[in-house]
Amino acid sequence: MKRIALTVALAAAFGGSLAHADTIKVGMAMDTSGPFAAVGGEVRDGFNLAIKQLDGKLGGFPAEFIAQDMAGNPDQARQLVNRFVQRDKIDFFTGPVGSNVALAVAPALFSAKVPYLTSNPGPSQLAGAGCNPYFFGVSYQNDAFDEAAGKVAADRNYEKMFIIAPDYPAGKDHLTGFKRGYGKPVGDELYTKLGQIDYSAELAQIRAAKPQAVFFFLPGAMGINFIKQFVAAGLNKDVVLLGPAFSGDEDIIPAVGEPILGMLNTAQWSPDLDIPANKTFVDEFRKAYDGRYPSVYAAQAYDVILAIDAAVKQVDGKVSDRDAVLKALKAADYNSVRGPFTYGNNNFPIQAYYLREVVKDQDGRLVNRMVSKVFDSYQDVYAKECKLN
Repeated sequence: MKRIALTVALAAAFGGSLAHADTIKVGMAMDTSGPFAAVGGEVRDGFNLAIKQLDGKLGGFPAEFIAQDMAGNPDQARQLVNRFVQRDKIDFFTGPVGSNVALAVAPALFSAKVPYLTSNPGPSQLAGAGCNPYFFGVSYQNDAFDEAAGKVAADRNYEKMFIIAPDYPAGKDHLTGFKRGYGKPVGDELYTKLGQIDYSAELAQIRAAKPQAVFFFLPGAMGINFIKQFVAAGLNKDVVLLGPAFSGDEDIIPAVGEPILGMLNTAQWSPDLDIPANKTFVDEFRKAYDGRYPSVYAAQAYDVILAIDAAVKQVDGKVSDRDAVLKALKAADYNSVRGPFTYGNNNFPIQAYYLREVVKDQDGRLVNRMVSKVFDSYQDVYAKECKLN
């Protein structure tokens, strides 16, 4: 979609003109096509709800939200972000979905001193020695969900684990995070072909290994097919299925259906998190989107807009004062849907993480419900490598 069309659409959705001499500009990477399209739709819906509630403004000041579909493509994203910086003179940037794209666009944003608030990825490269004062990992650090799942497996005394992920960098990172949280040797570790959808051979290996639990990171269609085939093979009768939120979130649940019932997953947020800000968010999201429960991706995107709004309000709209903006962002002074949290020295959140289970609500809808708190105030392991204060 072209920039003009998207800007006009946003203006129509949020009411009134978005053009103003002193308009605050936000560049938004929208992955509404490509490999992250399903997740991109969740992110878009979270953004849109927050912007609508703020009447299209930030901190009470006129705002322009310049959305571009970056299609999960690093090269395309670089070009569009350069346009954001050079032509549009953006004041803030958010998105995209994938860590590979996030890393591709970060250098141009940092060079231009544009605050970058991630609505999803939290790559380790930006959490450790490569941390930057202009990057805020509003969502989570990539390894955290997996480390929480590893702790769950250890706490439940699952002595024999089978862990599985696609054979690419993110897959290896997720299994490394699980092993770090688990804290002892796993039984079997298997890497599949990226994009694979038939898991008959892998399921046969799981059956032969007889683990107590399987931890899997298989995003999108890979995970959907894996869960269906796992249950169809009857393995769920004897083996616990555990994953990060990406493997059992509200965007995955409808595609899998009944077979996902009972699956365990870990996240820093849950639809039933019992705080006023989250209750309001979930209620308003379901009203806006035909009763659908929001996913982690939607919740994170919603929080990003609130974070920018709070910072703009704190600096009284003077977003050209970058030092003041960074200080305001670091304060995280807004009603987050996950509850109060603080940033570590590397600008990644120190926050709680939870174990969730897919259950049926009172209306028979499949949804995640919180089981327990895994970490109370968790900081990622890379923060010690960051030289920021």
